[in-house]
Amino acid sequence: SIGLHQRHDPFRGHPQLRAETQLTTKKIEPPDTHHLRAAVGWLELGNHVEAGEEIARLSAANLNHPDVLEIRWAVCAGGQSWEAAAEVAESLVAVAPERSSGWVHRAYAVRRIHGGGLERAEKLLLPALDKFPKESIIPFNLACYAAQLGRLDQAWERLHKAMETEGDVNGIKERALSDKDLEPLWERIQSLG
Repeated sequence: SIGLHQRHDPFRGHPQLRAETQLTTKKIEPPDTHHLRAAVGWLELGNHVEAGEEIARLSAANLNHPDVLEIRWAVCAGGQSWEAAAEVAESLVAVAPERSSGWVHRAYAVRRIHGGGLERAEKLLLPALDKFPKESIIPFNLACYAAQLGRLDQAWERLHKAMETEGDVNGIKERALSDKDLEPLWERIQSLG
């Protein structure tokens, strides 16, 4: 599945999620906006530790702001602190259920925690499929989960849903061929136009 904690750019390949994470200065005021922007900069440089240091400088009142939660999740994911990442994502879903990223982050982290796993991640992400019909990352990640659970026909259907949603067969094909979760489908995927 695709995560949002890529080494140098936590949003690489997911411009819709980057757009959701644009800093809103209406509710967060300086100096917190400066620390949040610095944290984003550190994440873009691949340094989750320094990003975390910037987040630690934020006032307690802003720690549950959706934009801050997005960055806190990326910091946790960058350090592979999946328990903490799952908690932060759960908070993001609670305070901003209209953001698809919280749902994706939560499933991604839960898959990796002790007692989590593929089935639990899938169960948490499945409601987002109908809630966010224009987000290709959701059916894509659900395709990954289905493929890893051995449900290859379902994985294929979900991958096609991702292609339909994205409107870019080649883009999804390229992503799918680089995602080890979908390896059981690679031969079929390669046959796509």
